[in-house]
Amino acid sequence: MPALKKMILVIGATATGKSDLAVRLALENDTEIISADSRQIYKGIPIVTAVPDESQRMGVTHHLMEVLPLDAYYSAAMFEEDALRIAREVWKRRDTVIVCGGSMMYVDALLHGIDQLPTVPEEVRRTLAEDHARNGDDWLRERLRTLDPEYYAEVDLKNMKRVFHAVEICISAGTTYSSLRTGKKVEREFEIEKKVIDLPREQLFDRINRRVLKMVENGLEEEARRVYHLRHLNSLNTVGIKEMFDYFDGRTDFDTAVGKIQKNTRVYAKKQLTWLKKRLI
Repeated sequence: MPALKKMILVIGATATGKSDLAVRLALENDTEIISADSRQIYKGIPIVTAVPDESQRMGVTHHLMEVLPLDAYYSAAMFEEDALRIAREVWKRRDTVIVCGGSMMYVDALLHGIDQLPTVPEEVRRTLAEDHARNGDDWLRERLRTLDPEYYAEVDLKNMKRVFHAVEICISAGTTYSSLRTGKKVEREFEIEKKVIDLPREQLFDRINRRVLKMVENGLEEEARRVYHLRHLNSLNTVGIKEMFDYFDGRTDFDTAVGKIQKNTRVYAKKQLTWLKKRLI
């Protein structure tokens, strides 16, 4: 029996050094990297999403990085399909492929598969997005509570991407999102090796704080101003951009906005750590 192809999965909380480790492993294995980051896949916001520059990539090919316009829809199910397709192409040339990222739903989809959900018609998605932009987050949460109270009770109601996705599925399927989730895990035809970076909490938070300051130094404010006119897009509902938008709107001052970016990034990192400890560590 031929040896299984290998996927090395580099995962950890934000600012733990995943990108650097992934590049080192790719060079050691003479292979390529697939990004599992739900924001790095978009063009136009490389500073806030910490996209590695050409010198950091060290000549290693990176996939699913800066390939979509900010107004494009993308999901964990789409990532699973794209990542597996790219991995199988790389395996025609190499025995190993590297996957690097901290987007929990993307990693979970790649490891365990994701339920086959109905395709959402573009008209449904566009209309819901317009209604959401007009009526706000509380309206969307209430819509989910009405359509699927079971999922409403368990979802992170601050994660509007998940709330939106559940509502659009309910509308498209004509049934609850909860009823379509099987929870069954798939068996992959390749070997998975996990490289989990788990730093002490104090060290991680210090790295986060310093990285945010580096982003500011590298032009975070200017980057956010370039996309401010697109602030209604889901791709910009991300830490670092939202706080800058609040500053532009006069709801806070610059220093407070930067402090909030640091704080909210730490909160996000704690959520990642909780998920990692529950599922992988």
